[in-house]
Amino acid sequence: MSASTPGLRDMQLALEAAPFHRWLGLEVISAGEEAIRLEMPWRDEIVSNPHTQSAHGGILAALIDLTGFYALLAAGSVPVATADLRVDYHKPATPGRLTITGRIVRLGSTLSVAEASITNADGDLLSSGRGAYQMPRHSQ
Repeated sequence: MSASTPGLRDMQLALEAAPFHRWLGLEVISAGEEAIRLEMPWRDEIVSNPHTQSAHGGILAALIDLTGFYALLAAGSVPVATADLRVDYHKPATPGRLTITGRIVRLGSTLSVAEASITNADGDLLSSGRGAYQMPRHSQ
């Protein structure tokens, strides 16, 4: 890890700075220039279908989005906003711990791209996606 990339504790503190992330109970399991891995405990409040006990797709999309964003942070980049997001839902997320893994696809000067996937405790792929993130404008 280079001097410009944050450590695991730094990443956890950055993640916890956002009230929504604290509410989700996210924990940084690993973080580096190659990938970031987060875990989230199940919360009954994320259920959108009480008959199947499945999570709301918006929560899964948010996990894809924020994990892509934090993958860039873990590599020492500082994105400012999400420019585009694509999410695919493969299987319902039902009660149990969720693992979200993010990887950088492309680092750019104005736009960077990262992908993320969500799996359950059995390793089943639940959702995956890709986000484009605006990078800060540098003065000339």
